[in-house]
Amino acid sequence: RTCDQLRCTACDFRVSLFNDYIWDQSCDYLFFRNNMPELSKLRAKMIKKKGARAYACQCSWRSIVELTDLQTDQQLRWVCGKH
Repeated sequence: RTCDQLRCTACDFRVSLFNDYIWDQSCDYLFFRNNMPELSKLRAKMIKKKGARAYACQCSWRSIVELTDLQTDQQLRWVCGKH
């Protein structure tokens, strides 16, 4: 099960998620800092991939293609924003 209300404690931004997409490898901090949460701008670095999910806030991003426990990633500061 995946929380759809994730929030980043580092940038205090809501984590956006995009089904069936991954992030291009050229993505960097400034890309997300300057373009979140504008979907029209983010699409420039999104790659369609069935079954994957792209996550991003203003300071971190991940492409997930298989079931992953994000709590094991010590660099992420994403927490449930409560339902």
